[in-house]
Amino acid sequence: MNKRFKPKFNIKKGDNVVVIAGDDKDRTTPRKVLSVNPTDGRVLIEGVNLVTKHLKPNAQNPQGGIVKEEAYIAISNVMLWDAKSKAPSRVKRVRKEEGGFSRISKKSGEAIK
Repeated sequence: MNKRFKPKFNIKKGDNVVVIAGDDKDRTTPRKVLSVNPTDGRVLIEGVNLVTKHLKPNAQNPQGGIVKEEAYIAISNVMLWDAKSKAPSRVKRVRKEEGGFSRISKKSGEAIK
């Protein structure tokens, strides 16, 4: 993807988010973002969208077996968690004087760390 038109998302690795759509929808419990894939517009969230993988026996795992692990979901299906109001919130980006942006919760007006 061309760097000039790279999408900008308000969700980063390590943020707390809630799932607002899909099978794992739950607006009350925040979950941690494990990774973000901005080119595809997808995020990996702890304990969400668990899929079953079948592993062949190999040197590290001589028994093989079945493993459950997280799969990516669309970034549009999650919202940032506002810790002050204890609810999901939309985000605005504000330019800092020293350069860069800071993320501000629209619900409480607090900066998101």
